[in-house]
Amino acid sequence: MCGITGLISQNPENHIGAMLKSIEHRGFDDEGIFISQVFGNEQIKTCLGHRRLSIIDTSSAGHQPMFSHDNRFVLTFNGEIYNYKEIRQELKAKGHKFKTETDSEVILAAFQEWGTKSFSRLNGMFALAIWDELEKTLTMVRDRVGIKPLYYTKIGAKFVFASEIKAILASNLINAEIDPEALNQYLTFLWTPDPHTLFKNIYKLPPAHFLTWKNGEISVHEWWDISFDQIEHNKSESDWCEEILSTLERVVAMEMVSDVPLGSFLSGGIDSSSIVALMKNHSKGKQVSTYTIGTEQEDLRYDIIPDDAVWARKVGKLLETDYHEIMLKPNVVELLPMLVYHTDEPIADPAIISSYLISKAARETLTVLLSGVGGDEIFAGYPRQLAMKFAGVSDFIPQFIRQPLMKTVSNFLPGGLPGKFTAPLRNAKKFTKSAAMNFENRYLGFGTYFTDEAKQKLYSEDLKQTTKDFNPYKYHHQYFERVKDADPLNRLLYVDLKTFLPCLNLAYTDKTSMAANLEVRVPFLNVEMLELAAKIPVELKLKGMKRKYIFKKATEKLLPHDVVWRKKAGFGAPIRSWLRGELRPMVEDLLSEENIKRRGLFDAKEVRLVIDSNLSGKEDFNLQVFQLLTLELWMRKFLD
Repeated sequence: MCGITGLISQNPENHIGAMLKSIEHRGFDDEGIFISQVFGNEQIKTCLGHRRLSIIDTSSAGHQPMFSHDNRFVLTFNGEIYNYKEIRQELKAKGHKFKTETDSEVILAAFQEWGTKSFSRLNGMFALAIWDELEKTLTMVRDRVGIKPLYYTKIGAKFVFASEIKAILASNLINAEIDPEALNQYLTFLWTPDPHTLFKNIYKLPPAHFLTWKNGEISVHEWWDISFDQIEHNKSESDWCEEILSTLERVVAMEMVSDVPLGSFLSGGIDSSSIVALMKNHSKGKQVSTYTIGTEQEDLRYDIIPDDAVWARKVGKLLETDYHEIMLKPNVVELLPMLVYHTDEPIADPAIISSYLISKAARETLTVLLSGVGGDEIFAGYPRQLAMKFAGVSDFIPQFIRQPLMKTVSNFLPGGLPGKFTAPLRNAKKFTKSAAMNFENRYLGFGTYFTDEAKQKLYSEDLKQTTKDFNPYKYHHQYFERVKDADPLNRLLYVDLKTFLPCLNLAYTDKTSMAANLEVRVPFLNVEMLELAAKIPVELKLKGMKRKYIFKKATEKLLPHDVVWRKKAGFGAPIRSWLRGELRPMVEDLLSEENIKRRGLFDAKEVRLVIDSNLSGKEDFNLQVFQLLTLELWMRKFLD
């Protein structure tokens, strides 16, 4: 796992050093720089940079940027290609020769042989750039679901890209400014959908896309998409269970390939537990090292989920792992600003704290961890997917009756009081706010934090005018339209795969793990698992009230019944307790009337109302308060 940077400009050698320094945490093992000859009327050069975290072939042979044998192509690459040995054999048969044991050299040879069509042959996680010295063309590509990040900006004839935005800013070729449209999206979702970032004129290359730069012009193309056109209805449940297990075991074994110490996250949930169980089969008699994060009972008073550690201990003992447990007692006041810096653009999910702490602890003994991220997205494991099924029952009631009825119920329910009814009441309140909408908006409503109506109250008059024509859901609706003929559940899974997964879960997983100099691999998002899950009938994914039904049935062969069918806990942090405890002075300071007025973005009285409604328990505005707090920290880090 590594960090990559590059720029096309006059005198790029004056900028690349600062860019690489800003992402040094992504790879301490090596640094490399390539600078092309001067070309074009603008007398510009291309410069590629690389920070290396050595995983496969840790020798100096893996130094990057790496050249093709004829020196025409130059590569800077972040990620891992799991099937590189098979591709290597195919290329050898075509006459290619290899000097190293690296996947990087295979990528170069594959691009030399097949061009952009080579991307579909790669099974792995990757963000990379290849410079063609003959054609003076830069090609950048990102993996199928966006496991690895890649950002870019174009300033006239100049072009800059990097694994992290902070490296682009370190070039000093672009100033940090806020993008109002992205701000509108961030306040809606907790994160910003591709291709936007909260920085004006800095973009994310969407997953499964490649970008080409030539003669100062860029073009972006999609090279892969998931399809639900080959659903197989003729297989029995037992057939599916067997195929799911065999595929998962194959990809877990594939993703265990490493020349450095490797282990796994372990939450005690079905996804991470099944990965650890299968890792044990391929660990050659060695204990699998596992890492778990637990939460103090006092911190769970206001929260939705039980403590994962109880279940993780049980699974760790059952599978005889080298078990490590970290209790979540961070100095969150000091930690949060640092993580806001590392995430580049604000991601208002408190899971960033847990993810970083567990990565930091694991890095003391390991370099690579496997994770269960993606299991819910491909097998339908989220409560909101079940909620859509329930909400659909009310569709027979006319909307003009349904909407005011649901609004009345929502206003009546409390949002954030402590006690055993905390979770049911909060979830019921959120359900009633969205259940009256049509299919697409209902699902989007379940993932909305500041509604359009709430944002109009929150925004200053200037921001209201600036954002009045923005639709934060436009990309979601475009993805819904792409799969308009698919089953409703698969439409939900598709939209999440294109938005929620890469822009939230994978984004913070990459940034927080790399902040700790740790590589995280995600077997559920291996292309073999993705394409298998797309063929499974929806009634086996969500059966009655049982989410991830067929996957859970399959894993009954690996794990005890109570582990398989336990209540979903999710992955996060006790933000509700923190906002009433450690973080409260920070909230009062950073979101004070004086600071809000100084920014000029929001109405100070409305911000105060959001904070007070949350503290009183009238509303569950914990994540909204966390959004505003994270945003202010981000502006202080990057804009001030």
